[in-house]
Amino acid sequence: MPRDLPVTQVMSRDVLVVRPEDNVEDVVRLLGQRGISGAPVVDADGLLVGLLDDSDLLVADARLHAPTVVELLGAYLTLPGEQRRYETELRHALARTVAELMRTPGPSVTDQAIVEDVATLMVEDGVSRVPVVDEAGLVVGIVTRGDLVAAMGR
Repeated sequence: MPRDLPVTQVMSRDVLVVRPEDNVEDVVRLLGQRGISGAPVVDADGLLVGLLDDSDLLVADARLHAPTVVELLGAYLTLPGEQRRYETELRHALARTVAELMRTPGPSVTDQAIVEDVATLMVEDGVSRVPVVDEAGLVVGIVTRGDLVAAMGR
């Protein structure tokens, strides 16, 4: 597959989008019915505002990782970054709406992007899908890791 292949040739155009105020349980049920594991999040005007990815949903169900602490001269010190990680995991575990789980701003590319742009974004951001937006910011497609692998096999 050429790296400079236009993203429009590998993206899916039938995109399920969700709203920030949607209930997480309802969205998970909907994703399961469609056989997908994440979706772009759009506002009332249809503009992309975030991304709900499978990794966000998995964190919500994973076991919480307690902050690592060390004792130093009788004081207990939390290792740098550990408290923030714990707080993020706790927020995800208690999330009720998509807004509480989604990545914002979510990664996206324009409909003028090439496959190399999408693959790079997936690796750098650790996501398995990237929404494709037009010049107005409306979602016109989505590219998943599976789409890229399928295109490589053609």
